[in-house]
Amino acid sequence: MASVLLLQLAGGAAEASEIVEALLTAASVRSDEPALAERWRRMADDISSSLDHIRPPHLTQEHTE
Repeated sequence: MASVLLLQLAGGAAEASEIVEALLTAASVRSDEPALAERWRRMADDISSSLDHIRPPHLTQEHTE
């Protein structure tokens, strides 16, 4: 069963995207530990999938001028 985790990141979704990138980069260089690399890839995929469900911020007229 999957657990739900709430992350509060100062940089928001952009910071979460950096975490995904870091996990994938780390996984790509860990050829000596394939199980660990696969775990990191799975975590990156889960975070990325969660980011896909976040609605973009709604901009009001005053923010677009």
